[in-house]
Amino acid sequence: MTPDWTDDQPIYRQLKDKVVAAIMDGVLPEGEALPSVRNVAMDLQINPITASKAYQELVMEGFVEKRRGLGMFVIEGARAKVLKAERTRFIEEEWPRVLETIRRLGFNADELLKSGLGKKGS
Repeated sequence: MTPDWTDDQPIYRQLKDKVVAAIMDGVLPEGEALPSVRNVAMDLQINPITASKAYQELVMEGFVEKRRGLGMFVIEGARAKVLKAERTRFIEEEWPRVLETIRRLGFNADELLKSGLGKKGS
């Protein structure tokens, strides 16, 4: 993970989002230990309390679990759970904004489909 923070969200939320993306992408597989709060804080040059808050949100959302004396681990089924949550968030939060932009710019479905062809992975 890289410390490329933005000003639009608190850092703990951005760290949580980085971990969620790593779970979705398989970089952090189920059963894998997360780096310790101390290591994350040092590597990303953030306050340990910030890293701890991000990890606590991941626990509350049921993506990771704390194992006493061992650290935090990605739970079994976390990837499917993360995908479901992120799809729901996209449909409810991001998609309406995208649709409004499409409407405002006057695109139609054919134009959008044609513009996306051959650009996979770009």
